[in-house]
Amino acid sequence: MDIPALQEQLRLFAQERNWEEYHSPKNLVMALSVEVAELMEHFQWLTEEQSRRPGQAGADVTGIEEEVADVMIYLLQLSDRLGIDLEGAVERKMRRNAVKHPAVKP
Repeated sequence: MDIPALQEQLRLFAQERNWEEYHSPKNLVMALSVEVAELMEHFQWLTEEQSRRPGQAGADVTGIEEEVADVMIYLLQLSDRLGIDLEGAVERKMRRNAVKHPAVKP
């Protein structure tokens, strides 16, 4: 995934619609939260087992995909707006998590 290219695409999309003024970090975080809640709705009444195979449980898999995409879009826009190197931040966080939560040896 080419994160900078996606961010540029999203920047242009917003510019073409004159949406930049609405894409403050505060608004993007709020929108991200709403999209996560919409994603949660698809899993709300599924059991733990059904949540592992939502399509077989009758959940709207296309709707789930769209909400996951919305979450990713807002996360990309937020990190772009704040100048966060998203890939680097994830790599650093994974390294810290590996130290904090070492692998369990069998």
